[in-house]
Amino acid sequence: MEITDEFTGITENLLAFREEVNEAEKITFIGMPGVCSPFAMLFAYVVKEKESFFITGADVKSARKMELTEQGMQFGDFADPKADVVAILGGLAMPKASIKPEEINEIVDDVLKKDGKIIGLCYMDIFRESGWHLKIDFDCIINGTLTGFILRK
Repeated sequence: MEITDEFTGITENLLAFREEVNEAEKITFIGMPGVCSPFAMLFAYVVKEKESFFITGADVKSARKMELTEQGMQFGDFADPKADVVAILGGLAMPKASIKPEEINEIVDDVLKKDGKIIGLCYMDIFRESGWHLKIDFDCIINGTLTGFILRK
């Protein structure tokens, strides 16, 4: 894999995702609860005209449809997560998640439609740092780097 584009800020991060999934009708996010789920909701909001689903960890039976509400995207009822795009969130690759890329590959095999796309969504280059980019056949990884500071009185 090689770097093809660069971006700065959350807006460009979200727009990079929107562009990558522009031809998809259904997107399934796979990630950890608490850490990944808010990011999945944020990314799903950017493509709210598409159907989105969330699978918690490696439990495909946990799949829930993501629905647009007055508060933004929320998890709805259990649903069939078959999709054109599977978006794997970086929290899965963190050591404390205790999930192996092979487990995610099994889910992808079950969920991804023929000729679908596998996208990695991560921060701080976790997929390359953990070696997951060598074990999952990503079509694209969208990586952001967070920097910041604290101001005090």
